[in-house]
Amino acid sequence: MQLVSGFFSLVCLCGLGLAATDNSTNSTASAPSMVQLSTDPDFHFELLRQLSVASYGGADIGEVLTAAAKIVPGDFESFYCEFDILANRVLQQGQAIDAGEFPVSVRDTMFRAASYFQSADFYLHGNQSDPRIISLWETMQGIFNISLSLLPVPGRRVNVQADGFYVPCIFYKASPDDKPRPTLIIGGGYDKGQEELYHFMVKATLQRGWNAITYEGPGQASPRRYQNLTFIPQWEKVVTPVVDYLETLPEVDKSALALVGISFGGLLAPRAAAFEHRLVATVCLDGIYDFFTAFMAAYPAGLTSLFKSGNATAFDAAINAARNAPGASTAFRWVIDQGLWAWKTTSPFYLISQFQAYTLVDVIDQIPGPVFVGDAQDDIFLKGAGAVLASHLGDRAHYYLFKTAYGDGEHSGIGSFVFQNQVVLDWLKPILEKSGR
Repeated sequence: MQLVSGFFSLVCLCGLGLAATDNSTNSTASAPSMVQLSTDPDFHFELLRQLSVASYGGADIGEVLTAAAKIVPGDFESFYCEFDILANRVLQQGQAIDAGEFPVSVRDTMFRAASYFQSADFYLHGNQSDPRIISLWETMQGIFNISLSLLPVPGRRVNVQADGFYVPCIFYKASPDDKPRPTLIIGGGYDKGQEELYHFMVKATLQRGWNAITYEGPGQASPRRYQNLTFIPQWEKVVTPVVDYLETLPEVDKSALALVGISFGGLLAPRAAAFEHRLVATVCLDGIYDFFTAFMAAYPAGLTSLFKSGNATAFDAAINAARNAPGASTAFRWVIDQGLWAWKTTSPFYLISQFQAYTLVDVIDQIPGPVFVGDAQDDIFLKGAGAVLASHLGDRAHYYLFKTAYGDGEHSGIGSFVFQNQVVLDWLKPILEKSGR
C-alpha cells in the first residue's frame, strides 16, 4: 500500500499529464505557439485536429469553433454532446438537399457530418460497454458512404481477407480509366478510423493523380468494434494482404506502391515494411522506434519503476487512482481509456505490458529505404521519437522536423495538413516516378 500511495503522490505532483517530464528546453516550444481552442491542452489538440480536416472538406471552421465555445474543458461528456449536436444538425442539412440536383453539396455536407460523429465518439471509450461507441460509428459510416458514392470516381469499400480476420479498406481511384498509377497505402494509429484519412492525405493524393487505399487493422476502429480484435505487433499480417489485393487491380502500378503510417502507425508501417518488400517507400508521420520506451519517457520515473516491479495489482491501483483523481489531465485519462479499449482489457498493467511488443529493435536492419521519418517539434505525445527512429535507420531515412514556429510542429501534422502533404508527397513523387512504369 505504501508503494501505491507513494506513486500516486508522485504522479499528482507531476500533473498527471503526458508531458510530465520537462520538455521546455526548446525555446520555440516554451511559449504558446498558437491561439488555444480550449484551456484544456488535450481538448485544444483534438479541436485543432478537427479544424485541420477543413482544408480537405472534413469540417467547416465556423461550425467547429461554435461547438468549441460550448465545450467544458476536461468534460468528456460535454465534448461528446456538442459534437453530437453539431453532427446531427449538419446531417439534417444534408438530408434536406436533393442529391440528384446537388450532388456536390450532399457529398460535402455528409463528409462534414461524418467527421463530427467521429469526434463525438472520441472520449467515450472509458466505458467500454457504452452503446454509443457502436451507434455513432454505424451512423458515421453510413453517411460517409453517401459521400464516397458521390466522389468524381466513387470510392469503394472492400474487406481484404487476412489470416483469420479481414482488413476493412476503402479504395480511391484517381481516374475513371484503368491506366496503372502509383498507389499509396495509408493507415492510421491509436485512435479514430480510416474515414478521417480521406481528409488527412487521400484527397491530396488523388489531386496528384495517384490512387490511394486506406485500411484498418486489429485494435483499430472497425476491427475492434465488429471483429472484437485487439492490436497485434506483427503488422505485416495486415499490410501484406492489402498489397496482395492491390496486385489484382489493373489500375494499380504494382511497381509504385508506398506505405504511409500516421501517429502510432509511424511504428506499425515500418514494422510491416521490414517484411513486405514490394513497397518502394515508407512514410512515418511521425516516426517511432520503440513504443514502450517513448511512451514511458513522458512520465515520472516512478511509473517505470512500479511497472518493472511486476506488481500488477499495485500498478493497476495506482493508475486507476491517478486516472480518477480530480486533477488528472485529459491526456492521461484519454490515453489510458483508449488503450484499455483498443487492447480489450481493464488492467493498465496488462496494457503497458503489451506496449513492449511494439518495437523495431529486432527488425530495424530488415527495413529497406527510403523511409520518410517525420518528427513534430512540439509533439504532446511522443516528443523526439522520430529522431530516434531516423538515427537507427541511418542513411535509409529522410528525416524531416516539422517546426512549431511555422505552425506545423504538432503531433502528426495536426493543424498543417496542406503543408505536410506538400512536403511528404513532393518527396514521394520522384521515387514513385522512378519506380513506376
